[in-house]
Amino acid sequence: MTRSQSFYWADSYVEKRRTPAEAISLIRPGQRVFIGSACGEPKALVKALSEAALRLSGLEIVRLMSRETTSLSEIADKTQDHSLNIRTIYLGSSDTESIARYMRFITPMNMSEVPGLFLSRKLPIHVALIQVAPPDDFGWLSLGVSVDITLAAAQSADLVIAQVNPMMPRTMGQSFIHVNRVHVIVEHEEPILSVDLRKRSGAAEWAGKHISRLIEDGSTLQMGLDAASQATIKGLGVKNDLGFHSQYITDDIMHLYAKGVITNLKKGLNDGKLVASCAIGSPSLYEFLHDNPGVEFRPSDYVNDPFIISQHNRMVSVNVAHSIDLTGQVAAEASEHTFFAGVSGISDFVRGAKRSKGGKSIIMLYAASQDGKRSRIVPSLGSAAVVVPRGDVHYVATEYGVVNLFGKSLQERVLALIGIAHPDHRDWLFSQAKEARLIGNDRRLGEATKGIYPIHLEETIERDGEQITIRPSKPVDERRIQEHYYSLNKEDVRLRFFHDKHSFDRSDVETLSQIDYIKDLTLVAVVGEFGFGRVVGVGEYLLLIESNMAEVAFSISADYQGKGLGKLLLRKLARAARENGIFGLVAYTWPKNKAMINLFKTLPYKVKTSFDAESLILNCRFDEMSDLRPD
Repeated sequence: MTRSQSFYWADSYVEKRRTPAEAISLIRPGQRVFIGSACGEPKALVKALSEAALRLSGLEIVRLMSRETTSLSEIADKTQDHSLNIRTIYLGSSDTESIARYMRFITPMNMSEVPGLFLSRKLPIHVALIQVAPPDDFGWLSLGVSVDITLAAAQSADLVIAQVNPMMPRTMGQSFIHVNRVHVIVEHEEPILSVDLRKRSGAAEWAGKHISRLIEDGSTLQMGLDAASQATIKGLGVKNDLGFHSQYITDDIMHLYAKGVITNLKKGLNDGKLVASCAIGSPSLYEFLHDNPGVEFRPSDYVNDPFIISQHNRMVSVNVAHSIDLTGQVAAEASEHTFFAGVSGISDFVRGAKRSKGGKSIIMLYAASQDGKRSRIVPSLGSAAVVVPRGDVHYVATEYGVVNLFGKSLQERVLALIGIAHPDHRDWLFSQAKEARLIGNDRRLGEATKGIYPIHLEETIERDGEQITIRPSKPVDERRIQEHYYSLNKEDVRLRFFHDKHSFDRSDVETLSQIDYIKDLTLVAVVGEFGFGRVVGVGEYLLLIESNMAEVAFSISADYQGKGLGKLLLRKLARAARENGIFGLVAYTWPKNKAMINLFKTLPYKVKTSFDAESLILNCRFDEMSDLRPD
């Protein structure tokens, strides 16, 4: 054999083969050992390490989101950290009791910065235990489902021990390490770890519906790794040309890709490629990833880099929080609702998505604990770690609705967040906000304490090339409704209020935005960006309890009259009133208000008229259909 042949990678591969026990015996006391992350965890090597742990001392285990197939944390507990000390970048799937027990092991870091920590040797990795697919014809080993920080650990480690597993998919992208860079080979075939993320609550489904309405065709998605984020994906089946750039790829993303919903054609960066750094899911997902040129795996210092994230078109980041305070500070530690916990990549994607052209950062959380007794929207986070500062928070969604906190004052944030809190906790949050002086003492919450936002009444229409959203009002709309009234001309004000009016105090609009959506309902027509739109039309009804009829009133901005907004608002009010068990509608107007009279006649019910002093009274009952059905 010549010298050049002796360096052939295949010969080197054979020479490096060891059993798991032989490989682990090379680890020395006091070393820092990295273990491949998540579903890429080399189970055979970890098991051998646990068996040898008691003969070693002073080991530091570095890992990212371990599945704890062999509990090294328990060994650390039993030996009082003498044999093993754990450094966890991101907690794995654990119950809340285990999370509290092992809290001391967490190292809070942004995912984008972890590879640099290893490569700079600020945190030297002495041994890297990784799992790879078998080598290709050129000696390249693929890290498969776990590239994230594993690649950097392998590149910087003094000793690399690779478990070669034929069941590991060979993934494309920046996912390879050469046999010549590996020091020890352990051939061991075993199923790749899998996780079922399909368990979803009804609350998660509702929150997902609210969020899916914010995601436009052509958006690039990042989804957090939890049941609630995955629930959002369920509502995206009707979207077109979505892209994907995210830390984790899951079965749900694979299904959207297979349906043609995710095409990656309009990302603006890495067009045509689905980009991730880790895969967590089922064996079907891993089969999908094997040798798939449409999927690229890249390390976390690329995938989670806010600058890279910001270069995508309409980047939408969806992550789940544990709780949020009334000023907008977000905590993202584990709860019974989430699968995984830690700082992770949330802050990276929040900042990157907001800087993207047309981008959105969305924080999703459950309004209350599983038993409903504790609100997840709280007056103060107390000792909980702030993962997303209030200045970075953009959209916030619960099963009760979605609000945009960007550019909002603390008082506006309080009203917005209480509006999407669990109804059982709204009064308490409101009183706490008053005590903290986040809202004025003269404020009242009114019927909004009971209101459940009726998302089915939302509709977006197009008029003269402009999109107009018709939707129920929210507490945060108060100021915009006030601005709408101030924009009306004198004649429209007189028709709406029956007299000349020059001042529209908060008392005039507070009852229109703080409603229960059943006895009182306000619909607004809005143009412009969600959270910053201009109200161009207001339609409202108020229940008259004695007659069980709903009194309606309307106002449309002058430049939006003649576009059919009044007709649409009236029909939606009629639909909602009928669904809520109300008998019919009644309106008081001037006899010369031909527009209102004609508007009422567009309803498919018999319209009766009568006079009361100077007012014309229009009314109709839902059980009396018109003989002449309007179009």
